[in-house]
Amino acid sequence: MRSAKQWIALKTLRTLLLVPILVAGVVSVQAQSPLYGVGRTPTANEIRLWDIAIGPKGEELPVGNGSVDMGSELYLSKGCAGCHGTLGNGGMAPRLIKRDAGPNADPWDYGRVLPIRSPYATTVWDYINRAMPLGAEGTLTADEVYSLTAYLFFLNDVVEDGTELNEKTLPQIQMPNRTNWEQVPDWLPGQPRLEGYPY
Repeated sequence: MRSAKQWIALKTLRTLLLVPILVAGVVSVQAQSPLYGVGRTPTANEIRLWDIAIGPKGEELPVGNGSVDMGSELYLSKGCAGCHGTLGNGGMAPRLIKRDAGPNADPWDYGRVLPIRSPYATTVWDYINRAMPLGAEGTLTADEVYSLTAYLFFLNDVVEDGTELNEKTLPQIQMPNRTNWEQVPDWLPGQPRLEGYPY
């Protein structure tokens, strides 16, 4: 038989062994708790507003229309000329018109100009919609973006003067660099850039 002291010692030992298990369990439960008091689950409408990606086929383009003439006016009134120059070059921001490289030049010879280098017209619309004007991104209406896109395409001889763009006509524009792309091979860290790749 065990004495009273032995029973007390055994109970104390059991309690001491049980404490770390309980502490580990409580810490584990707290670590898995998603409640930090910061943020909330976005609503379906908020997710819809963030989902503004425009693919090459333009299926996601909003309804709207714009013209070269309206784009010319907006280019000045929205402050584009302040960064990119009055005629699309000569400002502190990247040039928006192609360099003179001759009538049959490769599109890559015209310089790093989005309205020339992009393989799809929808990419230009998407970029303007997301990123312009600097400091007030996302403030342009769909009509304004269609108009500015038309104006930039006109400046770069992609469309004729008087062209109007909308969600149906924009994806149909054949860009100068549409077929001048190659599939990039798989690349692994530590490998050199592609041979002959100029950038």
